[in-house]
Amino acid sequence: MSSLEEILVRPPDEGAPLLLGSFLVSDIGGVRVKVRLDEVEAYRGADDPASHAYRGLTPRNGSMFARPGTLYVYRSYGVHNCANTSAGPVGTGWGILFRGGEVVEGESIARKRRGRDSGLADGPGKLCQALGIDLSHDGLYLLAPDSPIRLEQGEPPEVVVSTPRVGITKAKERPWRFVAATMATARQ
Repeated sequence: MSSLEEILVRPPDEGAPLLLGSFLVSDIGGVRVKVRLDEVEAYRGADDPASHAYRGLTPRNGSMFARPGTLYVYRSYGVHNCANTSAGPVGTGWGILFRGGEVVEGESIARKRRGRDSGLADGPGKLCQALGIDLSHDGLYLLAPDSPIRLEQGEPPEVVVSTPRVGITKAKERPWRFVAATMATARQ
């Protein structure tokens, strides 16, 4: 199994499926929520018109151009926070969107943050809300052991399904959405 560092230096369409089964962990406000990732999407900077980095470095997307493992948080449609990790060589603007997962620790906290009992992290905005991730966390290094938001190694799923990306209007035909096979049917 490759380390997270080795996974994140790869092009995102190669590294993204290898992140499935890993954990996104938040220790915010004295409480921990841990989510096992089961859905991610790859974005390739200047080579990808759906990427926030397609037109180059801006104050908003700067974290995408940082070292692999840097958290990039943005607000989608002015409503939901979404979280990515930077990937590939510094300066490429490559990234991997955390699209969804299963809460495996801190479920009561995730329920409180989400205001519901089901569907706690089955979408990028829901995932951030369950974990307590907001714009103030943009730029954190996810691989630092003392970071309040961390990416931790997990067991990869046996089967990964690749599909076209969702929720975008450009380059949506690229098969860069990766889902653990057990979740593929539920999230079509």
